[in-house]
Amino acid sequence: MGAFLDKPKTEKHSAHGEGNALRYGLSSMQGWRVEMEDAHTAVVGLPHGLTDWSFFAVYDGHAGSRVANYCSGHLLEHILSGGTDFGAGICSVEGVKDGIRSGFLNIDEYMRSFSDLRQGLDRSGSTAVCVLLSPTHLYFINCGDSRAVLSRDSKLGFSTQDHKPCNPREKERIQNAGGSVMIQRVNGSLAVSRALGDYDYKCVDGKGPTEQLVSPEPEVCVLERAPEGDEFVVLACDGIWDVMSNEELCEFVRSRLQVCDDLEKVCNSVVDTCLHKGSRDNMSVVVVCLPGAPKVSEEAIKKEEELDKYLETRVEELLGGGGGDTTGVPDLVSVLRSIATDNIPNLPPGGGLASKRSVIEAVYNKLNPHREEEGSAGDLEDPW
Repeated sequence: MGAFLDKPKTEKHSAHGEGNALRYGLSSMQGWRVEMEDAHTAVVGLPHGLTDWSFFAVYDGHAGSRVANYCSGHLLEHILSGGTDFGAGICSVEGVKDGIRSGFLNIDEYMRSFSDLRQGLDRSGSTAVCVLLSPTHLYFINCGDSRAVLSRDSKLGFSTQDHKPCNPREKERIQNAGGSVMIQRVNGSLAVSRALGDYDYKCVDGKGPTEQLVSPEPEVCVLERAPEGDEFVVLACDGIWDVMSNEELCEFVRSRLQVCDDLEKVCNSVVDTCLHKGSRDNMSVVVVCLPGAPKVSEEAIKKEEELDKYLETRVEELLGGGGGDTTGVPDLVSVLRSIATDNIPNLPPGGGLASKRSVIEAVYNKLNPHREEEGSAGDLEDPW
């Protein structure tokens, strides 16, 4: 679980789509981890006559990708089959919440029967953070330490709460099941207190599924939709939240939406920025834009262009024009550190100079083609 590569894998899987008066984009990157254990779900228009509903989720696997991958393809069907309201086509808020809870417990019990999981050949588990959108409500669903935020009225409007072993409620359940919390982990090992899978932590006799050391029970928070105020929802694994706060990510996404309407590019920018901010984990992010999302602004585009031009000029100044003898030419890290000391206007909020590293690298490598391999993205320690 803690193994790292010598150099991060920066290839991304990205996608986008639209429908039901919303647009979405997603991006994921393996990063420094030896394996890619994240997965995701994006569905616009649900079965059982729920064509005006949508569902998005991010799954952060650990100790393997088996559970995360299965959930990405099947959690939604378990949720829809877990509630009588969905089948009846008349969806009360409480009925939907019951269906969500039943769906999580059912899929967790169902996966337990898989031979590799039952025999202990695979000990993987996964967090899950989801948003289920009806025409009238937002259902935020969380199990573990992946997180969802809502931007409403140009500020952070809502955030799910991580399930960590040190949380008083979680710690009490763990201790009641005969476990302990050491170094902020369940029995000194697992860093989350709720997850799907992880059956080694779900075998305490006399305790129900939600009373085990690790619980598969999701926390469901319901918000009425605000058509004018709701801007976007962001779902992300802890590889993103390790280096960005809720407010920072909201501000960064909002700023990117004002200069680009390509949601794949926006999500790619989030992932790249978090890599350059020092994230060492797999990274996955889904951005769901609601009707009130920020629109591209000519003023914002102009400021962005001015910022990029400033950075290009600074790199040229620091390299003295480049293109010739590289003796005495500063390396990329030195260039980044020098620029980081500048008082730079109009840096993207929440992203800072890390979000502009690709611009700096492009100019540096253009002026120093022989150093291109040395200065490739992501293989240097965070210089700021």
